[in-house]
This record gives sequence, structure tokens and C-alpha cells, in this order.
Amino acid sequence: MPRLPILVALLLALAGTPPSHGQSTSRAARPDLAEANRQIVDETNRFRASHGAGPTASNPMLAEAARRFAAYMASTDRYGHDADGSQPPQRAKAQGYAHCLLSENIAYAFHSSGFRTADLSRRIVAGWKESPRHRQNMLDADVTETGVAVVQSPKSGRYYAVQMFGRPQSQRIEFRIANRSTTPLRYELGGEWYALPPKVTRTHEQCRAETLSMRLPGEDKPTTIQPAAGERYAVERVGARLRLSKG
Repeated sequence: MPRLPILVALLLALAGTPPSHGQSTSRAARPDLAEANRQIVDETNRFRASHGAGPTASNPMLAEAARRFAAYMASTDRYGHDADGSQPPQRAKAQGYAHCLLSENIAYAFHSSGFRTADLSRRIVAGWKESPRHRQNMLDADVTETGVAVVQSPKSGRYYAVQMFGRPQSQRIEFRIANRSTTPLRYELGGEWYALPPKVTRTHEQCRAETLSMRLPGEDKPTTIQPAAGERYAVERVGARLRLSKG
């Protein structure tokens, strides 16, 4: 089952006072928002690499979900993960994205003199890095795709940013474990315990790579494995002992 999203919002406290509705912001610097989106993705991936997490690839469906939500907040100046009456999984699904994992960061920023492109993207990413829950989403090693959008409100001049992370259903981790012995067994996977009766094979589907731990009869310490997608594992009797291995 898909995990519930981690929802976090951030207000970037920047200098300046937002103009009243209808006040012109024509003299303010106007960043290239398409370039800002690319810079946010690149800077996030550099941040992930510095902490040992793999890069996230831009996904057009997540990008469109982010763009539509950022545009909604910008057009209404309503802010929050449920500002449009829906939740991130619903918005991603509406764009055709079938997720195994999904999370979302949002923020808004304002400065009376506007932003240069690099300054806006850096400030948004820096704010997310400094927030523990935003940071957790950015460094989630199990997400593989992202979509980013920044849109400016024509009324308040605020820049609304949405950053979505996902792992598609197509990348779920499926593996099998078989008990080829005559001994009833139990194992722990992702904090849950499972029975594995003799001559039974169990199939698991995971969104996150969880460690499997099984204490075999006669062992002082449990045997642990990190299941990989498509792998098959089995417990068999080898001489007088049971052994857990691939096969």
C-alpha cells in the first residue's frame, strides 16, 4: 500500500512588505521561473548527493501537479497543502502519476524589490534545508522522481513554490521468500513479524527497502538480508543446519 505523504509547509521570512492587492510590482526584479525550477531540482540533487542519496529525475506528471497547485495558490493567495481542497496524492493521481511513495514541500517568498533567478531558487532551497521536515523529504533515499514549480501571485507579488517527490508503483520492490524446510519459521520485515510455515512461499511488495531479519534454529544472532527487487530467497537444510540464501 502507498505510504501517506509527509506534508510540510514553509514561509520564507524575507525583508520587505507585501504590496496590497492590486498594487503594481512592475519595478521589482522578475526571475526566470522556468530556470528557477531547474535550479531547485539541481540544487536539491546536489544536496542529496552530499548526504549519500541518489538523484531524483524530473517527472512531467509530478511537475504538472506541482505547477497546477502553485498556480492555484498564486491565483488565490491561499496557502497550505489542502488549499485547493485536495491532498498531494490526489493532485499527483489527477495527472496520471501512480505513486508508491509521495511527499510534498511548499513555501512562499516575497521581497519588495523582487528576486534574481538564482537568488530566489537559493533562498527557497536554503529554507527547506533548514527545516527538519523539509530536509527529511529532500534527503529521502527511497524517492526517485521529482516535480517543481514556482509561480508568482499577480495580486500579492508572492512567489509560491511546490516541490513534489515520488517513487512510482513501477519501482516497487517485489521479492519472494520460501521455507523449503519442515520447520515453522518467523521473520521480521519493516517492524512487522510474519509466519513462514514449512513448504510455504510468501511474496512481499515494498515501497521502501526494509531489512529482513530471521533467527534460525541454533543461531545466536539473526540472519539479515536487504531484499532486492525480483529476488527470490529460501530457507533450506544444509547438513544439520538451516540456511537462508538466494535461490
